[in-house]
Amino acid sequence: MTVLAHRTTASDSNDAVTRDALAVLQPGFEGTTAPAWLLRRVGEGLTAVGLFGRNIASPEQLAALTMQLRAERDDVLVAIDEEGGDVTRLEVRGGSSFPGNLALGAVDDTALTREVARELGRRLAECGVNLNWAPSADVNSNPDNPVIGVRSFGADTHLAARHTAAYVEGLQAAGVAACTKHFPGHGDTNVDSHHALPRIDVDLDTLQARELVPFKAAIEAGTKAVMSAHILVPALDPTRPATLSPQILTGLLRKELGYEGLIVTDGMEMNAIAGTYGIERGSVLAVAAGADAICVGGGLADEATVLRLRDALVAAVHEGALPEERLADAAARVRALAEWTRRVRPDAPPEGSGASGIGLTAARRALVITGRASRIEAPYVATFAPVANFAVGDETPWGVAGELAALVPGTASGVYPEGASAGEVLAAAGDRTVVAVVRDAHRHPWMAEAVDALVAARPDTVVVEMGLPRTEPRGALYIATHGASRVCGRAAAEVIAGV
Repeated sequence: MTVLAHRTTASDSNDAVTRDALAVLQPGFEGTTAPAWLLRRVGEGLTAVGLFGRNIASPEQLAALTMQLRAERDDVLVAIDEEGGDVTRLEVRGGSSFPGNLALGAVDDTALTREVARELGRRLAECGVNLNWAPSADVNSNPDNPVIGVRSFGADTHLAARHTAAYVEGLQAAGVAACTKHFPGHGDTNVDSHHALPRIDVDLDTLQARELVPFKAAIEAGTKAVMSAHILVPALDPTRPATLSPQILTGLLRKELGYEGLIVTDGMEMNAIAGTYGIERGSVLAVAAGADAICVGGGLADEATVLRLRDALVAAVHEGALPEERLADAAARVRALAEWTRRVRPDAPPEGSGASGIGLTAARRALVITGRASRIEAPYVATFAPVANFAVGDETPWGVAGELAALVPGTASGVYPEGASAGEVLAAAGDRTVVAVVRDAHRHPWMAEAVDALVAARPDTVVVEMGLPRTEPRGALYIATHGASRVCGRAAAEVIAGV
């Protein structure tokens, strides 16, 4: 009843607490132009806005959208989840021009990673985006992880650390703030936090030696933001997930690791939080625990959500559940980052650096090729398509069919969902050479079985693994791309076509 009474009397007030509550929110919205309600709230103190694939049609449209927002507030933070590779928002409809973290880790050239991140940052900055919820610093220690996989630089801690630092440096050299995620490390989970609460049962020594090392490297590299993970780590806090844990956000990240920048939550409508605490209570607990910015909008993207969260924070301050000083400190950190993005000037690119085509160059270098195929005429591309995880989404095209068709006349193709058999592919292929395209075949027994049967029936089958390459090479030609972005498909298609 107290909250309801507060909402009816103070929900539109312009006092400092209300402005601070607005400042810590990073909401999303629908559409490719800023709705009137969003512009109004930015004018009232909302300091950040989150963009998703639904908000982007072209670089020109995105630049116009960010100009709309800056007409209301010139230092507004415009954030995006643009990892490159499989998780892209800037190129959600066509596939990314960059290969993604696992491919960069496979090459293991930190100068290349830095250059790729700089070029990605340049493109974001050109469109008016100044905060990127990337890179993923998670060590992919569990190959069956359903949500990280190729989003990680790899399973080696120190490799992940050096590439995380290089990525942060490259992105921020372009004037875009990096947001290193998912603290304290999401790599050793077997549950997707979009659906439930993952748990990591390792001891403190393992956490210090494995999960935390890339985050320490990011902090040393000057990352402007860190994103918390919705994961339970009993060795650090046996009762609350990291996003809601004072021990993890304030005790570990702030005090032990000495991090002074912005702490951003992962999406609060993800079921790991919303299904257990609710987004209002979860947001209050997150800020009280040490988070400075509340990310919401992947699923809930309307004014009502913004007002619910604003009013929940204001009510928590008035009722003593959230210290006013903590909310003010959080809002001050958001505004400080906004001010940094307003005054930062991108570094000049190194002399002789070639931004054009750097993503394709990286994708080509990341390929691991086993075997050799004779010249292929009019192949049949069979893409075995698992259900995409929420972070990747299912709207972004992937595979090699389109890229191969552009290089080899007469290429035909089909998409095969879970349960498809080799017999279905062979019937469709006829006497054509089969190119079997898979994604994380080690996690999908139906897929591995179908490919094994194809290779047994047709030894000339070409196999392209576009996820985590955990199975033995098979087929006359086996290509591991270490990612499923558009340029990964192009690099693999070039090998198959012999160009």
